Parts: sequence; structure tokens; C-alpha cells
Amino acid sequence: MEIEKLLEELANAHGISGNEESIRKIMEREIKPYVDTIEVDKMGNLIGTKKGTGPSIMLAAHMDEIGLMVKYIDENGFLRFVTIGGWFDQTLHSQRVMVHTSKGPIPGVIGSKPPHVMKDEDKKKSIKAEEMFVDVGAKDKEDAENLGIEVGTPISIDRNFVALQNGLYTSKAFDNRVGVTMVIDALKQISEMDIDATIYAVGTVQEEVGLKGARTSAFGLNPDIAIATDVTIPGDHPGIEKKDSALEVGKGPVITVVDGAGRGLMADKQVVKWLKETAQENDLPHQLDVGDGGTTDATAIHLTRDGVPSSTISVAARYIHSPVEVISIDDLKASASLVAKAAKNAGKYF
Repeated sequence: MEIEKLLEELANAHGISGNEESIRKIMEREIKPYVDTIEVDKMGNLIGTKKGTGPSIMLAAHMDEIGLMVKYIDENGFLRFVTIGGWFDQTLHSQRVMVHTSKGPIPGVIGSKPPHVMKDEDKKKSIKAEEMFVDVGAKDKEDAENLGIEVGTPISIDRNFVALQNGLYTSKAFDNRVGVTMVIDALKQISEMDIDATIYAVGTVQEEVGLKGARTSAFGLNPDIAIATDVTIPGDHPGIEKKDSALEVGKGPVITVVDGAGRGLMADKQVVKWLKETAQENDLPHQLDVGDGGTTDATAIHLTRDGVPSSTISVAARYIHSPVEVISIDDLKASASLVAKAAKNAGKYF
């Protein structure tokens, strides 16, 4: 249950883009026994280095989750907010949240006009985030400010890690605490192997708002090759068809060939070959993904300096960018194993 417990701790922790400190603290604690050096760069990326004589491999997992930020406190103490990252507004309505004040976190709820006072035509429309607000129970603006709330206070969703049936789990922030867990577990496995590669285990910041930490950390490290670890969209539930995504939860790690219809990552062919053949040689189930929407840190990394051959290893996750994302723990375990075994035989390919 070790990997489940680690994922639970990471998923339950809070860290929206630009406020990844609590996630970085957990990741640093977990990787410290398995690396030679640890540093935090100017952007806030965590970089653990395991030194070797072979090719250098950057393993990048973004630490941030999508969230909200206070933009205005009205005279009655209600908080207006902006969304940080790609929210589908309907998933925000009526959620519990944590408001991370200067005096500590306090709970709140997202509210809006009740349907009882809406006009019929308004009931047919989706409520936009700009029409919502956070209610922490403050009496007025002064009361809210005395609680430590101010413009710029981050807000995250208040949902916890829960087991479903058949090895599936649900939580907020599996995007991308799944990827962070994958890197940590892979690094633990790598520490027990005889490998030549230099490993950079990187927890990146601000992926959800522009792949920012990946860009700066990759520039500084200038690795030979890179793997981003993340989640991706399956097509195995109502509301989506296999023609939109042929991926399935429970069918193993996902190796990216192309994402964003090529506007994002067009993975290096040798990297894809390396990952695919490693999976085959180790009897690891795997899936290949050519997607037309969304991208990962690999997009920023592979365009760094004169180019870094890159791909992504993902776990298929239902309902991503919502408070109820769902993954298979077996997919996560197999993905971590693929990362570790790929690191071991990188010298055969690069």
C-alpha cells in the first residue's frame, strides 16, 4: 500500500499554480534518500540529481493543481475570484474549498444565485465562474480581512482521496500528483538498480498556467533526454467516444506520440521506440496516444536550447480538471516501473 499512501498524501495536499510549497516539501522528503543533491531553483522547481556517467535523463512532474485566487472582497465579506488553470466552470459550482490565508487555511463554499430566484431563461444557461463567489462565513469585508484574506489569496478545492471499486481511486489534483508519485516511485526503484544514467528528478511549477517551470528548469539542466509524467484523457466512459480517445483506464501506461494535434509535442521517434520496446521487453502493458487536445511539460522541455528529445508517460485519468478525477492504481504502478526500467537501459538507445 506504500504507493497508495504516498498518492493519498500528495492528492490531499494543496498547491495551486505558483503556490506549490506544500507539494515540494513532500516531494523533497521522499526523494532525498535516493539522490546525491537537491536544489530549489529561482522559479521554485525542485531538482534532485542522481549522478551517473551515462546519458542525462530529466524526469519532470508538475507539482501544481488548478485552483482559484481572490481578486476582490465585497462589503459583505464574499470573495470574488479568478480561475487559475483550465477549469470547466460547471464543475466549480457548489464545491467546498480551502482558502489559504496568511493565518492558515479556512474552509469555504462556492455559491451563486439560487435557482429559485432565476428567470426561466437563466436556468437553461450554465453559470459562469465570474458569477460565483466564495462564502467563508465572514460578517463583512473587515471580518474577512481579519481572517487573513486579501487580494491574491490562493484557493483550492477541498476534496479528499477515496477508494472506489476494482483498484480505482478518486480525488482532486490527480493532475498531477499522479505524475509526482510516478517520479518518486520510479526513483526508489532506480536506486536499487545498477544504472549509468544521470537522473534529474524535477518537480516543476506552474505547468497549468503555461508550462513555465519546465521551460526554465530544462534550460538550466540541458538534459540529453526527457520524460514528462502526467495524466491523460481516456475514452472509456459515457460522453466520449473511442474515436476521440482510444485510451482506457486499467490498460497500462500511456506513451505519447503526439499531443495537441502536433501543436504541442511531437515526441522524438527514438524516445518513443525506447519507451515502447522497454515496455515490451518487461511485459508491461502500455498504450500509445496520438491526441488532438492538451499537452504536458514535455512540450516546453523539447523546445529548450537546441532541442531535448522527449515524450510523456501518462496515466489515463477520467474527468481530469475536475474535483473527482479517477485513476487505476495498477496503471500508476506499471507507469513507475516503465520509467525506472527505461532509465536502466537508456544507454542502449542514446
